[in-house]
Amino acid sequence: MSKTLSIAIKEFRQIARDRRTLLILLFVPAFFLLLYGYALSFDIRNIPLAVEDNDRSSASREVISAFVNSGYFDFVGDISNEADLVRRLDDGSARAVLVVPGGFGRDLRGARSTGVQLIVNGDNANTATTVVGYAAGIVSAVSARYEAAAGLAAARPLLSAETRVWYNPELRSTLFLVPGLIAYIAMLTAVVSTALSIVREKEAGTMEQVRMSPVGPLAYVVGKTMPYFLLSLASSLAIVGVSMLLFDLPVRGSWWLLVAAVALFLVGALAFGVLISTLAETQQVAFQLALLTSYLPTLMLSGFIFPISSMPAVLRAITYAVPARYFLTVLRGVLLKGAGAAVFWQELAALGVFAAMVLALASLRLRREWSLSR
Repeated sequence: MSKTLSIAIKEFRQIARDRRTLLILLFVPAFFLLLYGYALSFDIRNIPLAVEDNDRSSASREVISAFVNSGYFDFVGDISNEADLVRRLDDGSARAVLVVPGGFGRDLRGARSTGVQLIVNGDNANTATTVVGYAAGIVSAVSARYEAAAGLAAARPLLSAETRVWYNPELRSTLFLVPGLIAYIAMLTAVVSTALSIVREKEAGTMEQVRMSPVGPLAYVVGKTMPYFLLSLASSLAIVGVSMLLFDLPVRGSWWLLVAAVALFLVGALAFGVLISTLAETQQVAFQLALLTSYLPTLMLSGFIFPISSMPAVLRAITYAVPARYFLTVLRGVLLKGAGAAVFWQELAALGVFAAMVLALASLRLRREWSLSR
């Protein structure tokens, strides 16, 4: 027993000296609990709702208020023409559009059956299905109030909702999952590949030769990531091609825009892997850091599976630092909507800024590491 206690005490002392292990044991479980507890929610909230009210009556305002006051929808503006409707659904400023026809209030006052139309963005099949269910419940509740006021007990409801799903009318989950998988696979493989390749040179001792060569840190970073960039770009485009053949994934937009978006995303991911390599001394540590910083944010905080609008304000703010958030928006827009660069220029600019910042930071970190070793 004394020998066992001695070994245990020695191990406790080593863990206390190893801050990384102590951090993983104490901080990471609590972090995962907070992340999963708040981010993993299948309740869809704060759905951006635009309204095209062609009646402008008290009855139409009551239906609109029922949607907004339900707690599921956020009113984001009025729509006056079809071009504005298409633009809002394309750029994501509205995920649903409620269309109230002319004569809506007159028909309800006359106890005649009428309806509203709900146009839903179907690029996220899970969210679209939930939105359709919310809308049906809200319209049914409003209809029941009017039927009770009129003393009706009709076989069919007085008010109904006609739902149209754009971009994915069949609500196929494949069209929702495949773009997310492309982002997930590209991010994970790109970050891990560059992080491990540079740390491998540290472990083999060849990094000392590189430091003594006339090659600067920026040239070294670019040269080191270039082969992985070409391989990752080919792999990502191959995934798109295979998805088109096996899963009938449509490419309704420009291939050039798709390639540009993938390239920007990969540059940032590869540079991020280089940045991790400047913080890690072993391949094991580099792999763990790559998983924690690329796997989890891409899976949880990019809108791949769980809608960002349903997350708490703190997590929504953190998602702005996740490049997969912008890449997924562009990817789904190009593949499913056929939208152009004018719609997603902000997301493309964010990917470019992220790539430039991480590349510069990785170069600075590498320069500092080389200067300290000399």
